[in-house]
Amino acid sequence: MNASAATGRLSILGMGPGDPELMTLKAARILRESPVVAWFCRHDRPGHARQIAGDMLPERAEALRFAYPFTTEIPVSDPAYLVRMAAFYDECARQIATRLQNGQDVALLCEGDPFLFGSAMYVFDRLQDRFDCTVVPGITAMAGCWSAARQPMVHGDDVLCVIPGTLDEAALTSALEHADAAVIMKLGRNLEKVRTALRHAGRENRAIYVERATQPQQRWMKLADMTGPAPYFSIILVPGREDAR
Repeated sequence: MNASAATGRLSILGMGPGDPELMTLKAARILRESPVVAWFCRHDRPGHARQIAGDMLPERAEALRFAYPFTTEIPVSDPAYLVRMAAFYDECARQIATRLQNGQDVALLCEGDPFLFGSAMYVFDRLQDRFDCTVVPGITAMAGCWSAARQPMVHGDDVLCVIPGTLDEAALTSALEHADAAVIMKLGRNLEKVRTALRHAGRENRAIYVERATQPQQRWMKLADMTGPAPYFSIILVPGREDAR
């Protein structure tokens, strides 16, 4: 890191799973002090991290709203996906770098924890060697889910596996077979594929579906009782071994 004393600091703030009261005191303090605040969002939505921040943004803060060029319209396997997303993150990093070079501090908001499937990590990768960067961890979405559902997940020597639902069915099944407990993220259009993998791995009956944890609309149930599509903010929990504890 070769930042000079004249450059600003980039603070990447984990905003937690949804309930503003689950933001850390450190993240809230930095947010309130930041002259520039940035966040990611869909083009037609305000952005979940921004919604968590609510009225904590300073009145005179400059807002940098980074709208993704697409979300689910292009599959990750499409070569165009990486090319276009790389260009998007390059532009986000350029805009933030301009403010930092002018001596302004920038707070980049990220739902959950920045380094767990967080978009902010791609900006961090691009700027960490040039500027002073602070990363404030946040309560993860999965922690919000298992707490909301009152579901203990691991104990003793249980092995926890965090699995993206975007994997193919065979990879999902294999991961589930080798884990004592599992968290399956990125459901959405992958829900039925995940159901099938859970069935093949013999884990379907233990699976818990959790939606919008820590938010006013939160709900949870056995996966077998869940019908309909899964929204973006949903996770499947497979608790660990149920030995005496």
